[in-house]
Amino acid sequence: MCGLAGIWAQGGDQATIARAMADAIAHRGPDDSGVWADPDTGVALSHRRLAILDLSSAGHQPMRSPCGRYVLVFNGEIYNHGDLRRDLGGDWRGTSDTETLVHAIARWGLAAALERATGMFALALWDRATRTLSLARDRMGEKPLYYGWSDGRLVFASELKALRAVPRFANPVDPGALARYLRHNCVPAPWSIFTGVFKVAPATIVTIDSSGRAAAPATPPECDMPTPDGIKVSRYWSIDRVIARGTDNLSPDAAVDRLEAELRTVVARQMVADTPFGAFLSGGVDSSTIVALMAQASSRPVRTFTIGFGDPAYDEAPHARVVAAHLGTDHHELHVTADEVRGVIPDLPAIYDEPFADSSQLPTVLLSRMTRASVTVALSGDGGDELFCGYNRYLLSRGMWDALARLPRPVRHAAARVIRTLPPSRWDAIGRIGPRAVPMLGAKLAKVAGMMGGALGPADIHRASSEEWLDGVPLRAPVPCGDDPWPVLRATPEEQMMQRDLTRYLPDDILTKVDRASMASSLEVRVPMLDHRIVELAWATPLSFKKRDGQGKWLLRQVLYRHVPRALIERPKAGFAVPVGAWLRGDLRDWAEELLSPASLSDDGLLDPAPIRARWAQHVAGTHDWTASLWGILMYRAWATARG
Repeated sequence: MCGLAGIWAQGGDQATIARAMADAIAHRGPDDSGVWADPDTGVALSHRRLAILDLSSAGHQPMRSPCGRYVLVFNGEIYNHGDLRRDLGGDWRGTSDTETLVHAIARWGLAAALERATGMFALALWDRATRTLSLARDRMGEKPLYYGWSDGRLVFASELKALRAVPRFANPVDPGALARYLRHNCVPAPWSIFTGVFKVAPATIVTIDSSGRAAAPATPPECDMPTPDGIKVSRYWSIDRVIARGTDNLSPDAAVDRLEAELRTVVARQMVADTPFGAFLSGGVDSSTIVALMAQASSRPVRTFTIGFGDPAYDEAPHARVVAAHLGTDHHELHVTADEVRGVIPDLPAIYDEPFADSSQLPTVLLSRMTRASVTVALSGDGGDELFCGYNRYLLSRGMWDALARLPRPVRHAAARVIRTLPPSRWDAIGRIGPRAVPMLGAKLAKVAGMMGGALGPADIHRASSEEWLDGVPLRAPVPCGDDPWPVLRATPEEQMMQRDLTRYLPDDILTKVDRASMASSLEVRVPMLDHRIVELAWATPLSFKKRDGQGKWLLRQVLYRHVPRALIERPKAGFAVPVGAWLRGDLRDWAEELLSPASLSDDGLLDPAPIRARWAQHVAGTHDWTASLWGILMYRAWATARG
């Protein structure tokens, strides 16, 4: 796992600039650094290395192809690079997957090499023959890559802080990107928070020649859309095509056998490393499945890591502990206080580098720091919810929503008002009563109340369950949020929502959260569920094997129950959460009030203070739970303030 950066410009010492860019992201690669430059073309590539495979100098980057035509900087892992080496043949200097990839590119071309590769990655490739720069990203968007134009120069890097290290970088905030951020609490690809800077979208290659080097497009170049001269965006893999293939005709037992066999292969490949490795373990279905298969593949106890909190409503450590004991792992727990979690907040603008507001970023940062103290690589269970129908919004009965949709809207509005009669804290207290506690009941019912005010189609249900500014984002000037078309490749609402989450929420929120938090501690996190073969298998599996009797992830659970007793797993889904909403009314209130003061909001220039202040007042009074939307504003203001 590494960090990459580069610049393409005329005039000046590009090698020195590229080195400074890479040094700005040294946390992504503390083990080695390198720069390659071509003064004739003005291109410079730089790299920071976190050595995982082949710890020797043979893995040094930038790396040239044997023929001398290509120069590559690469961030990530190619899990099947041994298979690719056997196909390629020939002599090898070392054992790194970067060497394998640059050989494959020289033999087959970039697109064909990526089609054959299985892994997570971002890369920049300079073709000395055609004088073109290619930027590419893995299929699911596990690894980040930004590119953009500033002061007549093309710049690119793993993180925005490397771009901000370029002299005279002064790109302003893009109002359209800010509007999208306020809707989603993250900036979705291919936008970035800065005007003229974009993200490479998952599964795409952006190719730029000399005519496109200095021409900054007004909007992100996209596949299947006209692009500016000198810029081409192509797709080497398509999730739409995967989904459109339909499902296989398998018995339930055969489907379970197939999934377990494929997961075994994927997990075993992702355990290959020349450095210590372990796994995140929450005790839930996804992480427990990954750890169970790791235990089967390992000759020694797997090192597992979990984080615990004092509040039992948010503490998953006891669940992880019993699963770890059953699987015989070398288990590590970090119990943190609320003060320790809140102590991470000042670090967030630097860690995430552009506004990002999934509050589970707080425990993720702490978990990554703890894990890195023992290992360099950790496997994660992310992706199971989106692939196997795990989120609560997928599990709501379609019949219930159809029945509610037949009610007049005033009746539904009245029912929503009844739900809102009790403050969220009272609902939370009710949710803790009895043997089947429902964590965060107040927040969940608030989402239900929001759903009941809409048309109750899949898009309305999804939006109300995952977004907060339903009545327009709080900007002074109206800016379109540019919502993507709603997925229609599958007929069922559940699969439509799953596709939306897989292509938006997962890469832009979940994977961004984990990448920045882990790489800030120089920890590589691998996600077996997002191997493209698992993704393709999941979409070839009928929905009835994922959702049964109102419960999600049926197929994944059957794999897990072969290794872990059902009684250790079954409990209401909680998520990786901390009580930020309560903290905003308590210990974080002064901090939040300073960032949300009328003067602070007015000074911003883009935000409309009135609706933000109204929500803040309702939240502080306890009549509403506006945690998600207020956390989004606070993270944006903290980021903007840190920039100066």
